[in-house]
Amino acid sequence: MDAIPQLIIAVEADGTFLYANQTVRDFTGLTKEEVRSGGFREVFHPEESERFRGERDAALSRGVPFDYERRVRRRDGQYRWLLVHYNPLRDETGKLIRWYATGTDIEDRKQAEERMRNENIALREEIDRFAMYEAIVGSSEALRGVLSQISKVAPTDSTVLISGETGTGKELIASAIHKRSKRSAKAFIRVNCAAIPPSLIASELFGYEKGAFTGAVQRRAGRFESADGGTIFLDEIGDLSSEVQIALLRVLQQREFERVGSSQPISVDVRVLAATNRDLEAAVAAGTFRQDLFYRLNVFPIRVPSLRERKDDIPLKIEPTVRTTGFQYRRPRRRQERVRRARTKSYRGRIGGMPRSSFRPARRSRQARNPPPNPCLKDREPRHRQASVQSAPFEASIRIGPRIG
Repeated sequence: MDAIPQLIIAVEADGTFLYANQTVRDFTGLTKEEVRSGGFREVFHPEESERFRGERDAALSRGVPFDYERRVRRRDGQYRWLLVHYNPLRDETGKLIRWYATGTDIEDRKQAEERMRNENIALREEIDRFAMYEAIVGSSEALRGVLSQISKVAPTDSTVLISGETGTGKELIASAIHKRSKRSAKAFIRVNCAAIPPSLIASELFGYEKGAFTGAVQRRAGRFESADGGTIFLDEIGDLSSEVQIALLRVLQQREFERVGSSQPISVDVRVLAATNRDLEAAVAAGTFRQDLFYRLNVFPIRVPSLRERKDDIPLKIEPTVRTTGFQYRRPRRRQERVRRARTKSYRGRIGGMPRSSFRPARRSRQARNPPPNPCLKDREPRHRQASVQSAPFEASIRIGPRIG
């Protein structure tokens, strides 16, 4: 066996090392005496010795071929991964008398697997990072600052106040914060405070008891109760009445509220994200918004820039619209021309209005070439045809009438 360029060892039926060929001795630096005296166990990695010893003894007791991977110390002190195959040797009666094991160096394969594993982890992190912002399109400096703020505040439970003009994507920012938070597996409840009548906003947020008011035929849980353990997003929070502001302040301070028509407090664990297009500091100065509530909400402020401040993002946002409208109107236009036209427009901060305005010229040009029919003139004949039809009977009567004189 010493002439075979393969790592080979002989083991007794009970697992005692008997012999190692010259290739093994050159690889490990052990002598024949050290192999027989049990020194061969010292070449295995200490982190794996106890675990693999139990697995190896259990496999030897079964008496069938097996293999495993483990790290072995080389002569120079480095540990390398080996794939070890055990095969039993039996006599004529089938009795197990010895094991022979061969080792194959798989260090390069292990390193390749580790690199691939690390690359997959990095790729998954990259995919997760982009997936969180998949609806936020842009790469301008102003938008990158907002995304950096999202990354900082999302892992915390801090209250966030998102400000910006109408249509700048404040709800997308709130959704991105929730997705990157520890509460991402829980509910994300959206409430537009301006869309709910002032008389119903309290019952909508905090719920109500049966008989609390006319029409309350059964108990109903509010939005805060539904968002327990998750996140609630209060859009247009500047439109809340003073009574609701007091109840909201209690939720932020004590993490509890009461349903409409009940005096029993309900505890909740909710992260609050708020958004507004108003100047709340001016509202506080005017007395229409509570100062203590403003400070509770403005723990981590995020201002979303308008489209006027991030015109570098216009090409990225207009590209899908250019492709779509070019297909719809069968008139492909130059991308540079549309981008140039889009850059010269004033969107008043609204990002949502950009796609519609970007294809409006194409729609107008198509209507100019093919004007729509006027329904008022659908059954009306042209005037020259009407005149000819009306004059025809008179002309015929002149021709066929009795000749005078």
